[in-house]
Amino acid sequence: MDDSNFEDAIVSSWHKNVDAWTSAVRGAEIASRVTVTDAAIVNAVVAQAPKSVLDLGCGEGWLVRALADLGISARGVDVVPELVNKASARGGEFSVMSYQGFADGQWLTKVDCVVCNFSLLGKGIVRAVLLEISKALTANGHCIIQTLHPCYTGEPYCDGWREGSWQGFSFDFTEPAPWYFRTLSSWVTLFSDSGLTLKEMREPLNVETGKPVSVIFILSVATR
Repeated sequence: MDDSNFEDAIVSSWHKNVDAWTSAVRGAEIASRVTVTDAAIVNAVVAQAPKSVLDLGCGEGWLVRALADLGISARGVDVVPELVNKASARGGEFSVMSYQGFADGQWLTKVDCVVCNFSLLGKGIVRAVLLEISKALTANGHCIIQTLHPCYTGEPYCDGWREGSWQGFSFDFTEPAPWYFRTLSSWVTLFSDSGLTLKEMREPLNVETGKPVSVIFILSVATR
C-alpha cells in the first residue's frame, strides 16, 4: 500500500472501533492510561497555563472534560462523527473535523494550546497538520504531543509504517490501525520543518519497569 492507503486505513479503523474505544477509556481498561499517560498529558497542559485549548483528535472527549474540570476552556475535534456524538453527550464543545480539513485551514480560532494525545499516527497528514498548528496558536502558545516512546516500542529503530495491534485490549476491537514510526531525531526534524521549536521533552515512566511509557513534546512557535 502507498501512504494514502495507510492513512485511509487509520481512519477506517477508528470508525469501526468507536464503541470498543469508548468503553475502554470510560471503563478505565487501559492500564498505562490509568497509571501514567492520562495524568502526564493533563499535567503537561496545565504547566503551560493556557486559557484556551484545542484537543486535536479528541476521541470520546475525556481530555476536554478533564481540562474543563480544572477551569480551562477546551474544545475537541475528531474525524469520526460517532466519537464526537459520544463526546458531546457528556457535555463540552466538540465538532467533526478531519486532519485534512484542519491542514486546509478550517480551524479559524487561535488558541493558547493545541494538544495531540496519541492521535498523530500517520505520515504525510501529520506533516500537514503540524505546518498548520503554528498558525492556530496565539503568539506565546504551545503545541503538546504525547505519543509512544520510540525507544521502547520494540520496533526496529528506523522510520516506516508498522502494523497495528490491539494486543492487551478486549476482543471487541477489530481491524487495528497501521501507524507510522518515527525516531526521536525524525520527530525533532519534523518539528523544525513545521515552524515549531522543541521547548521541553518529558518521558513519563512506568514505575514498575523504570522505562518510559510515552514521550511528550512541548513545542512553541519558532521565532523568525
